[in-house]
Amino acid sequence: MSNAVAVVTGASQGIGFSTAVRLARDFGSIVLVARNRAKLEETAAAVKEAGAQALVIDLDLSDPSAAKKVVEQTVARFGRIDALLNIAGAVPQIDVLDMTDEQWDAGMALKLHGARRLTIEAWPALMASKGSVVLMSGNSALFPKAPYAAVGTINAAIIALAKAFSDRGITDGVQVNSVLPGPVMTGRRRSYLEHWAPLHNMTVEEATAKFPSEVGITRYGEPEEIAELMAFLVSPAARWMTGSAIRMDGGEVKSI
Repeated sequence: MSNAVAVVTGASQGIGFSTAVRLARDFGSIVLVARNRAKLEETAAAVKEAGAQALVIDLDLSDPSAAKKVVEQTVARFGRIDALLNIAGAVPQIDVLDMTDEQWDAGMALKLHGARRLTIEAWPALMASKGSVVLMSGNSALFPKAPYAAVGTINAAIIALAKAFSDRGITDGVQVNSVLPGPVMTGRRRSYLEHWAPLHNMTVEEATAKFPSEVGITRYGEPEEIAELMAFLVSPAARWMTGSAIRMDGGEVKSI
């Protein structure tokens, strides 16, 4: 797949960074999308060191015009899109009774609508390459809780959106799946623990140590582990897998 092109959103940090670097082993070119150009340049350096070309696009995908710009720049530079990995999207962690309309809208604008618009804009190129799409959801979709209502609601919507795209993709030759990570130790996870700790009368250090046992896992996941799953899903080995919502959570979800 040396001439293949993967677009990775949220590529400036965390799972997005790790996924971009991992895909550089399989794809010839990686398009890196996020808001922070300085951090994207760091990702680009790691991608190049891993053996792929890199194109940095610093845009805010909550802007309705951004998706078209990403696709136009990618096709102008590389002529194709073979994989789209929608990873961008931090969602506010605010109680369901306290969230304002503006906060709900901000949470949905990037993770849900940003991924939806970019997938639609990239669809013709993905049809041409018989490509693959992954949308990032999360385990909170399966057990929404009052303090984190927006995260669970939006992640559930992502699963439904991926399922709808996959149904269309059966006709159009585009593979679409969603991924539901459990607790992965990223900068966002550390922010979550800073929020979680005072709710449970703990320091952040105590919460960090205690949280895995609280949710019934042995340890936090690593971004590189999720990146390996992402790489598998857009590889030829996973081609018959479409419309799936795949959990990788260390056993956090106990239901069948």
